[in-house]
Amino acid sequence: MPNQSFWLLYPHYCLKFEYVMKSFLFTKLSGAGNDFILFDEKINPGIYLTAEIINNISKRRTGIGADGVIVISDSIDFDFDADYYNSDGSTGSLCANGARCAIKYAYESGRISKNLTNFKVNGVKYSGEVLNGGNIKFYLNPPSKLKYNFKIKAGGQLINSSYADTGSPHVIIHRKDILKDRAKNLVYESLTEIPVYELGKEIRYSKDFAPEGTNVNFIDLLDDTIYIRTYERGVEDETLACGTGSVASAIISYVNYGLKPPIKLIPKSGDLLFVDFVFNNNVFSDLSITGPAKIIFKGELSI
Repeated sequence: MPNQSFWLLYPHYCLKFEYVMKSFLFTKLSGAGNDFILFDEKINPGIYLTAEIINNISKRRTGIGADGVIVISDSIDFDFDADYYNSDGSTGSLCANGARCAIKYAYESGRISKNLTNFKVNGVKYSGEVLNGGNIKFYLNPPSKLKYNFKIKAGGQLINSSYADTGSPHVIIHRKDILKDRAKNLVYESLTEIPVYELGKEIRYSKDFAPEGTNVNFIDLLDDTIYIRTYERGVEDETLACGTGSVASAIISYVNYGLKPPIKLIPKSGDLLFVDFVFNNNVFSDLSITGPAKIIFKGELSI
């Protein structure tokens, strides 16, 4: 894209300014359908992304398109640092599929030469592992603010729900707990029928979760496998997968429905995810999520 210049006119003189477009190299990645634009500060020295820039490049029709943006940089004490941004430019919470994609990139680019890695996401220490067959395993910190079987008002009804913060806040709702027809007391027959966007948006902005809001996961269980659809805060839409939402749903399904780890999950993308953990003395530990992560393409962007 060409550089842009403009004039500022004053009563007795004028000044000319020139805005120089800068080009940056990026990598597009997908973690089980969650997609991300990744910038490596090592090959893009001095890169600075505003919320407006992040929002613009994340748009699917006029930008590159992504659920989030990741910036990787050098670290003194760890293998690398990763800063994660939602597609609307907001930050502050964990994205587990984004972390798995960061591990994938670090391994493929030579930033890490071993299978095990320690790194930071938004200033918090995490670890991960590159497995045989291309899967990436990411270890999360223990969940917080667990709450089981409470009522949320949405869609003109009270819906039984549970909650877990796995680095990002998540509400989990079973398909059978949502009425499709209140007059006839009928529930939705399949996960595909649930209006994820409408119900998810209403709950995401519910005063019960103000001011930060929450992510919302709708699940169904079949043959010890969790099928999941997610409305993501910060993307403000349904996504093809959500890592922290998958972990939260697995934890809630262990408590409420007796599923045993490792727990299989299939998000909207159809990819297979595994959530594993240990539960002793009412404490979850050794929490991890494993699944595919791949590089889609690389490109150059002028900002």
